[in-house]
Amino acid sequence: MTEITQKLRAEALQARRENRLQDARNILRDALTQSRESADELDLAETLTALGQSERDLGNNDAALPNYEEAIAICRKGNDPLTLAHTIRHLGDIHRHEHHFEIAKACYREALQLYRDHDNPPPLDLANAIRGYAILRQEMGDALEAKSLWEEARTLYSEVNVEAGVNESSRRIALLAGQDVS
Repeated sequence: MTEITQKLRAEALQARRENRLQDARNILRDALTQSRESADELDLAETLTALGQSERDLGNNDAALPNYEEAIAICRKGNDPLTLAHTIRHLGDIHRHEHHFEIAKACYREALQLYRDHDNPPPLDLANAIRGYAILRQEMGDALEAKSLWEEARTLYSEVNVEAGVNESSRRIALLAGQDVS
């Protein structure tokens, strides 16, 4: 079944790239049915995460939540802290968008702890987790912590040559410092 669901996830990704978001979701629903029939928990978690992202693309955060939560439960049983951290970070993003700030804060803190406990976390994944947490802290009114997080994110984005991340971080730092960035 894993081969079938991998193929379906690839088709869904292509549909997403072509901005055929409904098609992507429908393909992933089929993939989820296949994944549930298989005994491959990792495959199921990957499909749940992809379907969760598809729901987010369509603005359906309420529909995305249970997919991410189930994927996290599966990841917690495995031995891949980076996948777990990545999935928890996305759950934090959903909760932040829905203004569930305390839940989002717990998600970001756990994801960041998992990344920081890893010997060699992917810098872009770590930067993206820090970014989400920085936005949250800024929205919660903690300018000092948000500024520190943005500085760390900017450094990481710079290391991996992600200009958009460097630019966003710099703009946010300037705003937090009260500077005019126009």
